[in-house]
Amino acid sequence: MANEFFFLIQTLLVVGFTIWSARLGVHALAALISINGMLANFFIVKQMELFGLTVTCSDVFAVGSIIGLNLMQERFGKDAAKKTIQISFVCLVFFVFVSQIHLSYTPSMQDTADGAFHQILQFTPRIVLSSLAVFYIVQKFDVFFFGYLQTLFKGKSLGTRMGISLVASQFLDTLFFSFAGLWGIAYSIFDVILMSFAIKCVSIACSAPFLSLARFFFPRDCETIK
Repeated sequence: MANEFFFLIQTLLVVGFTIWSARLGVHALAALISINGMLANFFIVKQMELFGLTVTCSDVFAVGSIIGLNLMQERFGKDAAKKTIQISFVCLVFFVFVSQIHLSYTPSMQDTADGAFHQILQFTPRIVLSSLAVFYIVQKFDVFFFGYLQTLFKGKSLGTRMGISLVASQFLDTLFFSFAGLWGIAYSIFDVILMSFAIKCVSIACSAPFLSLARFFFPRDCETIK
């Protein structure tokens, strides 16, 4: 159960730091959302056994990115959320270019890490390009759908609205990205789809109580991205 334990710890850390960033302000939250997007693409090539099935190690970061985006929209408005999508997009494109330049360097005779970097980053262009396409579609959907839920469930708890939005957006994210980015890389694409979505639902369930209380950690005044 070691993997399951570390998975729970990682989920709580991602949610906790997301709420903390939202309290610090719009720019801190935008930065963490972008970091979560890059970490999701960096860690996705590692696979592990979780609850008896083979899955990737990046699902928590994908959920964290959407949680951050929903908090951004809840606290700072839809325009700030749209601006954050653009910022995350730029960061992912930057990551693609610099990672491939990194692999192009000829290592010295004393270097022992080049092979590991090639093993980790060789799939980066395909993964990130697939991620960019899926990211754009899912994030746009999430901003629209979460805004709709804000109107439909006005007065309901933040945790309820975010839970519904997260489940819907993560189902689309898991389905689209698994086929676009992981076909031929992951051991079993159907295990990945099934378990990744289940893991994301577990992450959402674990984070819901904290998200319901998140608004109490926010100061009354707030800034917006210009």
